[in-house]
Amino acid sequence: MHIAILTFEGFNELDSLIALGVLNRIKKPDWRVSIASPTVRVRSMNGLLLESQTSLREASAADAVIVGSGMRTREVVADGALMAQLQLDPSRQLLAAQCSGTLILAKLGLLDGVPACTDLTTKPWVQEAGIDVLNQPFFARGNVATAGGCLASPYLAAWIIARLEGSGGKRTSLRRPGGRERRLRIACDAQYHAVLETDVGDRLNKFE
Repeated sequence: MHIAILTFEGFNELDSLIALGVLNRIKKPDWRVSIASPTVRVRSMNGLLLESQTSLREASAADAVIVGSGMRTREVVADGALMAQLQLDPSRQLLAAQCSGTLILAKLGLLDGVPACTDLTTKPWVQEAGIDVLNQPFFARGNVATAGGCLASPYLAAWIIARLEGSGGKRTSLRRPGGRERRLRIACDAQYHAVLETDVGDRLNKFE
């Protein structure tokens, strides 16, 4: 199972790296999570230099793809050659996007008829692309999910884990050792049958 996190120049660390950390808590031989970029290295909005682990072409064949956000997303969607490399298809893979990553899905024509979530800065650009923007942190329909907000990446990671591994995998990945009880609620569409929920008790054993 391959999950690719699309990460471009000027990326937001909270989007790509939190999702990477949560998704990598699934410890299975066939579970692979990778940073996918158009170049060998990309620099974040705060100057962090990150090495790509896979190409955009390989990411396009992944079982699930997360499109992260960044300060230069409008440059990404304006680059026809780069966008042409993103051969994404919700009929054969899960697609998720956070904040300005939603604009990329919109420009690829993957949100036609599907309302979406994004951040306040990106909202008018997504609306200009003809997409209805919801005033909520997360929305999923079928194999496409979007989220908005700087700490929304766990929503997307949990959705992907729940879809690929079931609620047991989601429950395991989101717990933390020694933490007090917490609950993460993620609203999903009718196909998903409502609310995903994680309860974490005190003194959990160290994550395996």
